[in-house]
Amino acid sequence: MARPARQTVDAPGHDSFLDIVANIVGILIILVMVVGVRVKNAPIVAAIVGESREDDCEFEKDATTERSLYGDVLKVENEVRAVEVETLVQKQQRDALAVTMAAVEQEIQSRRQRMDTEAQRDFDLRRNLSVAQVRLEQLDRQRVEVETTPAEPTVVESYPTPLSTTVDEREAHFQLRGGRVAFIPWEGLMNRVVDDIRLKGPTLFNSPEISGTLGPEGGFRIRYKRSRNDIFVELIPVARDLGETIDEALSDGSEFRRALARFHPERSAVTFWTYPDGFAEFRRLKEETFLQGFRTAARPLPHGLHISGSSRGSKSSAQ
Repeated sequence: MARPARQTVDAPGHDSFLDIVANIVGILIILVMVVGVRVKNAPIVAAIVGESREDDCEFEKDATTERSLYGDVLKVENEVRAVEVETLVQKQQRDALAVTMAAVEQEIQSRRQRMDTEAQRDFDLRRNLSVAQVRLEQLDRQRVEVETTPAEPTVVESYPTPLSTTVDEREAHFQLRGGRVAFIPWEGLMNRVVDDIRLKGPTLFNSPEISGTLGPEGGFRIRYKRSRNDIFVELIPVARDLGETIDEALSDGSEFRRALARFHPERSAVTFWTYPDGFAEFRRLKEETFLQGFRTAARPLPHGLHISGSSRGSKSSAQ
């Protein structure tokens, strides 16, 4: 028996359903893109708006400052004009007084010329007397002002030993240079020289002199030359800014005060080797050493010359 032919029948509305799904997906994609664009642009717009507000505030501040400065300029300009007007008025008054004085002087001279010789002499005497009285009144006013104004007392510094004497006792040596004071370890350096000469002493029999450079000690090197009849020593500072400033030296616990404490005022003197830029500081240090009971000596030195001495040199003179 023959089978009946199969007929294919599509379900009604299938294509329409697919169209609806595609449209919904397309709409969702479009919405996502729109939202993404808005989210992306939103901070930029906010930043631009914020920057615009900041620029407006800054512009307002600048405008306020400009208006204030402009007002100050106008005020100064008005003051200048007022001064110019006052100057012009004063000049006109001065010119008017000069004209009046000239007219009065001319009138006086005219009247004098109409007088006889005796009357002119009398006129000149009375005129000179009037001028002298005016000058006398001015001097009286100045005298009264001077007498009523209290005079400031004058302080005179004095020292009990104004005469200097040769230093034969122990000395504390200091260098004054560039506004700074530095202690010179003179005894320690000289002891080094003596020890070195003892070691090299035998060579003096075969050579005219011996020499050497020792140190540094306390910021100084010592250079010496020893001949058969003389010895010469020279101190060489290792730096230009040795020591302390004067204010530091006069303060409590300074190196200057600690160095002075090694010496006894009644058995020692203080010698300041002073360069030209240390004379003012020497006066202050001399006052301090005087208060501590020391006699003080000054040894001036020109710029470029080192502190030196020899067995044929002179001793310090202290006050």
